Amino acid sequence: MLKFCVKTFLEELQSGVLRAAFPGSQGNWIVNVEVKEKILAVFRYGESDVIEEYYIDRSALFPRKFSLEDKIRVVPFGSAVRSGAYVSSDVVIMPPSYVNIGAYIGRGTMVDSHVLVGSCAQIGENVHLSAGVSIGGVLEPVESVPVIVEDYVFIGAGCVITSGFHIKNRAVLGAGLCLSRTIPIYDTVKNQVYHGYIPENAVVLPGARDIENNFFDTKLALQCGVIVKYRDDQTNSKITLEDALRL
Repeated sequence: MLKFCVKTFLEELQSGVLRAAFPGSQGNWIVNVEVKEKILAVFRYGESDVIEEYYIDRSALFPRKFSLEDKIRVVPFGSAVRSGAYVSSDVVIMPPSYVNIGAYIGRGTMVDSHVLVGSCAQIGENVHLSAGVSIGGVLEPVESVPVIVEDYVFIGAGCVITSGFHIKNRAVLGAGLCLSRTIPIYDTVKNQVYHGYIPENAVVLPGARDIENNFFDTKLALQCGVIVKYRDDQTNSKITLEDALRL
């Protein structure tokens, strides 16, 4: 049996008062595991219901509705924001896109077409999620650390980010990059290797690394990320966000 008020819990998530993870005082992020546990409880004990004759979901998790006062632009048709997701003002959501329960999207962020923002993912302010970006959730498979994307990050088309990966402020990801905590990031500027995060201002492209092969008569490689430079004026000129799209 649920030992909390589902309506109050979802309202706290939607208002941003309650978050699955939040920034700490030392630049670190603190995970609120209880949020995920309560979300799972809503699924376990909630009842399914019909939505507009065509869809079925837990009755507490029907899609959110917005008003002009929210200052959020959800372009028709084909997008949905589930109950319990926080969407700040000046956010644009292009169809078709989906924002799952527990997700947090900061002010001024662009959610382009075919974008998934998974459960409990934390997206900062003025982020650009290009077409086809997938941000993984933490409900299935079970994980305690959500994906974290900090402010002013630009994520290129078709990127996939999972497994609690952390992208720090103002990083730029090239199209088609796949990131998880098991995929290494090679920094060709500072000659370092990172796992689980991308440092601030890094410009990262998809790459490949050789693997040992004693059987196949061909060279094999695994994917990786390659930091080719750090953000500069030239980079900024290529990814400048258009204010007119957020009015």
